Amino acid sequence: MNKNRWEHFSHEADMGVRGIGNSKEEAFEQAAIAMSAVITDPAKISAVETVEIACAAPDDELLLVDWLNALIYEIATRKWLFSRFEVHIKNHVLTARAWGQPMDTGKHQLAVEIKGATYTALRVARESNGEWVAQCVVDV
Repeated sequence: MNKNRWEHFSHEADMGVRGIGNSKEEAFEQAAIAMSAVITDPAKISAVETVEIACAAPDDELLLVDWLNALIYEIATRKWLFSRFEVHIKNHVLTARAWGQPMDTGKHQLAVEIKGATYTALRVARESNGEWVAQCVVDV
């Protein structure tokens, strides 16, 4: 049974994003989907083209922030939205592919612009039930 999922959690004026998965990589993928869902409905984003992303950090928490900020950079500079992610992590080095499409205001109802991932409520951990959680607050 696939228990991967994402969710939002409230945090003052900003938005918390949380990814939950059976592995750390899946939790990072789900956190990225949660972040996409802050901007628009991920179901309306076609996974038509791929962008390669790589980043490294000294620990899992900083790696999550770097990963989400790398996606925010791609969204801002390419004017793209992403709905599918494949993440690989080894020795605190993340390599990933993100599938998406150019922003289309006729198709995508854009709710907010994300300025960046923050260290607020930052957490990457394996829970007692075996699930991985990757979360932080994004500045909107």
